Amino acid sequence: MDIITISNDPSVNEASPLLIHPHSRVNEQTTSDLLSQTGSYYRHYRHSISWEFNRWGKVRRVSLTPNIPTHEAIPVSSSSTTAAQKFLSFLYCRQNNRSNEHKLLGEWHSTAIAGNDITSSCLYTAGICAQKAGKYSPISLAIVAFVLYLFRNIYAEVGTALPLNGGAYNVLLNCTTKLIASIAACLTLVSYIATAVVSGSSAIAYGENLWAGLNPDWAVIVLLGFFALLTLMGLKESANVALFIFIIHIGTMTLLVIMCIVKIVAMGNFDRLRENWNQHQSGNVPADIYFGFSLALLGVSGFETSANYIEEQKPGVFPKTLRNMWLFVSFFNPIISFLALFVMKLEEIEGHRDDLLAALATASSGDWLNKFVAADALLVLSGAVLTSYVGIIGLIRRMSLDRCLPMFFAQENPCRKTNHFIILGFFGVTSLLHFIVRGNIDSLAGVYTIAFLSVMCLFAIGNMILKYKRGALRRTVVASWPRVLLGLATVFAGLAGEIFLHLDHVKYFLLYFGTTFLVVMIMFARSRVLKLIIYFTSQVWFLGRFNEMLFRQYKTIEHQPMIFFTKVDDPSVLNKGVLYVRSNELTDWLQIIHLYKTEEEIPINLIDNVKFIDKQYPKLCIDLVLIKGEFNPLTIQKISDELQVPKNFMFITCPGGEFPHNFTELGGLRLITH
Repeated sequence: MDIITISNDPSVNEASPLLIHPHSRVNEQTTSDLLSQTGSYYRHYRHSISWEFNRWGKVRRVSLTPNIPTHEAIPVSSSSTTAAQKFLSFLYCRQNNRSNEHKLLGEWHSTAIAGNDITSSCLYTAGICAQKAGKYSPISLAIVAFVLYLFRNIYAEVGTALPLNGGAYNVLLNCTTKLIASIAACLTLVSYIATAVVSGSSAIAYGENLWAGLNPDWAVIVLLGFFALLTLMGLKESANVALFIFIIHIGTMTLLVIMCIVKIVAMGNFDRLRENWNQHQSGNVPADIYFGFSLALLGVSGFETSANYIEEQKPGVFPKTLRNMWLFVSFFNPIISFLALFVMKLEEIEGHRDDLLAALATASSGDWLNKFVAADALLVLSGAVLTSYVGIIGLIRRMSLDRCLPMFFAQENPCRKTNHFIILGFFGVTSLLHFIVRGNIDSLAGVYTIAFLSVMCLFAIGNMILKYKRGALRRTVVASWPRVLLGLATVFAGLAGEIFLHLDHVKYFLLYFGTTFLVVMIMFARSRVLKLIIYFTSQVWFLGRFNEMLFRQYKTIEHQPMIFFTKVDDPSVLNKGVLYVRSNELTDWLQIIHLYKTEEEIPINLIDNVKFIDKQYPKLCIDLVLIKGEFNPLTIQKISDELQVPKNFMFITCPGGEFPHNFTELGGLRLITH
């Protein structure tokens, strides 16, 4: 292992040719002796495939250059500065602050994006639930509201401890392995794809009540395309539209509840309720309530979406979005189902599976309210399509940056700073899927339900792992163990009931999930596939140019440096970082960084231990980088700029309870598993 010095200050290089702890055993040797021994030891390759060899690890010093804010380039305090320069500097700072503010969403904008999806559930959940629960539908829907109450804190704890986009993928990535996290990500991707198609098709179905000549096939494509264009314009513009839709929808549902109450008062008796309640049902009340609950869980879709754009929310907003969504769903879904028993016959309720609210509007107030509800359904179900776009942008961008998906997905439009490849790709996939199912969305709705209920189960499991492995992380909300276990049990029970009722949907789910997971697995195995192809093409003389191209591509993939921060020289900790990188990342280069205040504080055995570990992993070049500085967000940013390593390729062990920084301030660093 060579020992060199790299610094932006020439005086540092001259004064400190070696950065070695004064008490280290390495210090007893001269530089020439050390290098000569290193060269003789590393004279041969450490494994049989010579072209896989990168280089031997080095110990080096990196001196960070101070970051100077751009607006300080104009010396506004100088007496020679003109008034025009001061004014330009003022405008620059103000514009910077304004643009930063626009990147973060407030409480109601954030609530609206995910809320349109979950609150639109009242348009179909009551009718679906009535198919099994009948007159007990309000009870089943109330149990769903209780489950959401449990998951409020489960999601909030994860979101405040690890406030990064990705939802279940994010928590499992920081608590388990990238492979396990990718399973959750694939389930979420399937859920969003199905949500967009199902919501778009349902919206147009309601739209046909308003416009008889509407072509549903092309109307869905136009709807998907409209929201693709809207998200291409930026999240803030999308949030404004979402908030407008959300306000209209909540107002419409409130109006429907009021008109139902007016109708009940005008009737002056509860005869219809008595008639419905005395009507004979299956006789197995617990089973009716249970299966009604399983079907009604379709109405909680969207609750997980807020976690997929948590980085775009202002601090402290995420738990409020969960609270707001829970309040609206807990009020409207059970109360509308309950009021329907006063106004409509049970046979009519069960007969209007897909448009119960429109029928309830007609029964309570006539055609004018029916048209109003149909227009609102068209609007809010369209808003659920927007929710899918926003959620999948945050998730795929995160997966691309982590190299679970091709990195070109993370490219941004230079004007709007939006991820155009993700948006256009999602539009293409959902449009194609819409033409494949040709309006037969029952199986797709089943896939959608199984996928997002599985994601909720994984989120609860991720919360438990977070408690066990990452208990020292600061969080503002804590879900108790009984709450998490009960939440997991209830959702799993609902998932089992859904599968039991629609066993044929499992094969469709496996098809969609398997296809998505296959794409991710190909990304994981792309280096191995390239190595095999390189080996065989190297045996054919006329494929030389092709072989060279593959070789360059392989080296491009593998030569992405990773960084592991350590403050100790404990071999077990160093080895833990190496093992995590080897198991989860496609790289042949790991840089172990130690930050110190004085050279005396450098752990005595750090260099020796890194040298030893470098010898144990022949396919991984392990550098030791010693940097004078303090571990804080500013230093991390400087290191990222200086070494040109994105912060999501940096790893730390779980910080202790005295860690002075919130995890979100570190800009996306990953926690390695124990």
